[in-house]
Amino acid sequence: MDMQILRRLFVFAKPYIKQFYLVVFLTIALAVLVPLRPKLIQHTIDNEVAFGDYNGLVFWIVILLVLLVVQAVVQYFHTFMSGWLGQHIIKDIRVKLFRHIQNLRLKFFDNTPIGRLVTRNVSDIETLSEVFSTGIAGIIADILQLLVILGFMFALSWKLTLVSLALLPILLFATYVFKEKVKVSFNEVRTAVSNLNSFVQEHITGMSIVQIFNAEKREYAKFKEINKEHRTANIRAVFYYATYFPVAEIIQAGGIGLIIWYGAGSVIQEQLTLGVLIAFIMYIQMFFRPIRMIADRFNTLQMGIVASNRILDLMDSDEHIPDEGDYAPASIEGAVKFENVWFAYNDEDWVLKDINFEVQKGESLALVGATGAGKSSVINLLTRFYEINKGTIQIDGASIDQFKLANLRDHIAVVLQDVFLFSDTIYNNITLRNPSITLEKVKEAAELVGARSFIERLPGGFEYNVMERGATLSVGQRQLISFVRAMVYDPKIIILDEATSSVDTETEELIQEAIQKLMKGRTSIVIAHRLSTIQNADKILVLDKGEIKEEGTHDDLLELDGFYAQLHQMQYKEVATS
Repeated sequence: MDMQILRRLFVFAKPYIKQFYLVVFLTIALAVLVPLRPKLIQHTIDNEVAFGDYNGLVFWIVILLVLLVVQAVVQYFHTFMSGWLGQHIIKDIRVKLFRHIQNLRLKFFDNTPIGRLVTRNVSDIETLSEVFSTGIAGIIADILQLLVILGFMFALSWKLTLVSLALLPILLFATYVFKEKVKVSFNEVRTAVSNLNSFVQEHITGMSIVQIFNAEKREYAKFKEINKEHRTANIRAVFYYATYFPVAEIIQAGGIGLIIWYGAGSVIQEQLTLGVLIAFIMYIQMFFRPIRMIADRFNTLQMGIVASNRILDLMDSDEHIPDEGDYAPASIEGAVKFENVWFAYNDEDWVLKDINFEVQKGESLALVGATGAGKSSVINLLTRFYEINKGTIQIDGASIDQFKLANLRDHIAVVLQDVFLFSDTIYNNITLRNPSITLEKVKEAAELVGARSFIERLPGGFEYNVMERGATLSVGQRQLISFVRAMVYDPKIIILDEATSSVDTETEELIQEAIQKLMKGRTSIVIAHRLSTIQNADKILVLDKGEIKEEGTHDDLLELDGFYAQLHQMQYKEVATS
């Protein structure tokens, strides 16, 4: 399974194949250069120091210094190129993952905590960088270095090599146990991080609810519990590290002790030279270090595999809206038709049942009904945020799934009750960084809907930063900006979802003027609780439990003395009472 994940990850390395091969070359060079040092020291001791050859000693010291400089240069480029490769690959993965997330249907976001997605796109991908920068390259380097060291050791003395490696099986066993234990703990750590991110993101976003209902102590207690799980998972991983490395040091020290015990006797008996004994002590230190590092790198790799698995699972999710249509008209008339439309968010728990209606181009349609009647679902289906289960939805006689998705949404603008503004300038929030929309066009649209005066009074005018979610603006100001946003895209179909329900009466009058200008010459679908805002609609649909109960103009529906008339009478009494 791990190899399957690695194969999929290496697809992202293809654009940087030259740099990848360079890292491999530098890895091999390091594996050869590092073990040369003990061999040169052994040669110097046995041939120059032993015979008092001062000139020869100086010569080999210079050679050693040159070797160290070359090794340092190679080490620098190896470290830099490994990091460079890792950062470029994770940049590409992060971009691809974010693009994939952008194309997921809204149903996916309904069922997935935002904090978890943030963890995937930030923390998990950052962890993944270690796979390319230090994990795989480091493991290859360590294995090659081990093989080269073994080659030098056997060349010098096969007997002393076997003695020095007598404790190796114990180290390998300890390394395997360490790797397996840390693998489990890393899974726990990544899960804990994801849970922590989800909780923090969700509660910071909903902090007003927490404070309004005096839930600070309860949520604080819950946070402490989640944070405790995160701490426990990390401490467990730290425990394994704290246990393994002292054990590895003891085994290494035991190996050196065996070399000195056996090697010193051989030197005294003149079966070995002093240079060979010193070289072996250096080699055994070099030999055990890569084994310890391999265990650590395997865990780094394993942590990257865990993160990769999460990332690839997200990339493999098919929760995206099919975009198989090829119809992309430059302009549309704006006639909308729902024919026998059935829709359910989950299985067959129908939210809309056999919905049929038509809106001719330039007409206005109002949707009214109690909460949960299915009003918002109608606009979610028209914009293809969700897919219908049965029936057809047509624009100008063409089914909406025949349109290219981007083209379909180019012709539709939606103004929601809860206006979302990014932490950016007003200009960028209106244009959404569309380079084809000029500042002049934005100013004209703002003037038309009555928003230009208040925008230009702000510090910086259209360059004023509204902060996160538009926190520095009033509800009415955010709503007017959303109208400007809809206007500059010049849609043929405009959807207004409770666009005036959260503002005061004075602001509502201003917004109503903006709405009239926005709707002029366009097909419009309006959802409103305040019936006074839709009395002039060409057609009103009354929805109840996903079904159309009444249909007609304001006057027609009042004459029916049915559901709409009751709603109207209730609101009239509320206004009279207030």
